[in-house]
Amino acid sequence: MTKLTGLKVTVAGAGALGLTTALELADGGASVTVRDPAPLGRNASGVAAGMLAPGSEAALDAVSAGDFDLLREARDLWPALAERAGIALDRSGAAYVGEHIGAVAAKLRGMGAKAAVYGDRVLISEDWRLSALEALTALRLACEDAGVRFEQTEAEAPADDETLILAAGPGGAALAPEIASLEPIKGHILRLSGGPDMGPVIRGDGVYICPDPQGAIVGATMERGLSNGDVDPARVAALRAAAEAILPELAGLDAKAETGVRAATADGLPLVGWSRAPRVLLAAGARRNGWLLAPLVARTAAAYLADEDPGPFAARLDPRRFDKQEG
Repeated sequence: MTKLTGLKVTVAGAGALGLTTALELADGGASVTVRDPAPLGRNASGVAAGMLAPGSEAALDAVSAGDFDLLREARDLWPALAERAGIALDRSGAAYVGEHIGAVAAKLRGMGAKAAVYGDRVLISEDWRLSALEALTALRLACEDAGVRFEQTEAEAPADDETLILAAGPGGAALAPEIASLEPIKGHILRLSGGPDMGPVIRGDGVYICPDPQGAIVGATMERGLSNGDVDPARVAALRAAAEAILPELAGLDAKAETGVRAATADGLPLVGWSRAPRVLLAAGARRNGWLLAPLVARTAAAYLADEDPGPFAARLDPRRFDKQEG
């Protein structure tokens, strides 16, 4: 038995954060129900390329520049989760081929990341990835085997005898006021009919090419404030042009465009912890690092629910941190 044994929990959201948290809680003995009105994979987690990339995120994304320690800790939790759920991890790393090789290499080394310059590229061995849809399916099956129930409905305010964990997108402010600090960010991704099928992710400035046996994946746009699912031909054309500038052999391949909407905070880190709303716990807002952060978010949420130490990153993930800044 654990401190979670017998607790009644509803998790709102069946993406990477929601399913990973549900599995963590069910393994600890909680009675868990996951609610999500969308079919499996019809969310940002399903559209994603499945990056587990602390090095690239901290070195290439200004929003995540100071978070390498947290991002690497999250990645280091993945082998145990992958073994638990039967998820394959690709540890081929990434290769940065943009215009700032020297600066990127220096930044990575300054953070303590593993990086090496080879000719016209920086190899970043810190970065891993997974197949997003395969991982969602594996997590769903692992949850079901652990006794988690699934309901294709919207979440509601928690009953007196349960806890609600919000692990969905930018909606839900009626259930937890802290959700109002989340901004929608729309993203386009392209799935090509060919291209590299294995090896490191190739990263340029504002674009990546992710090898995949079913066709390379090109991503991804960051369109702040947009929450619609429409495909924008101009965005697709810009992504294609950026990818073809790096790998000209991609020209002429068929491309299927998909969109997803991420939820993001101003500092790029998720909201994890108790809401001001009674019996509501937040586990949402991971921006474009939902897959990377999922096991850390799950571990932290479980610690709060068990009334245990939430760990060294609790203050940086505190759902009320933006209230404190405003005050």
